[in-house]
Amino acid sequence: MNDTLDKKFKALADKNRLKILLYLKQGSKPAGEIAKQFSVSASTISYHLSILENSGLIFSWRVKGYIYYSIKFSEFYEIIDWLEAVHKI
Repeated sequence: MNDTLDKKFKALADKNRLKILLYLKQGSKPAGEIAKQFSVSASTISYHLSILENSGLIFSWRVKGYIYYSIKFSEFYEIIDWLEAVHKI
C-alpha cells in the first residue's frame, strides 16, 4: 500500500470524518456551516477537515473570507481499485 492510499484509509477511519464526507456529498459547504452540523468545537471540525484535505479526499478554496470544502470524488477511485484487488485475492 502506498503513502497516499494509507492517508486516505486513515482519514476514513474516524466517524466524524465519515459524517463530514456524507454531509459534503450534498454539495460544497463553507467551514462554518459544516461545523454547525456537529456537536464538537469548530477547531475539532477544522482538524478533521485538515486531515481529509491532506489525504486528498476533499479540497478547499476561499471566497470573500469563507473557506469552502468539497469532495474530490476522483480520489475515491484509488480506494475502490484497492478494495477490488483485495476482493479478487
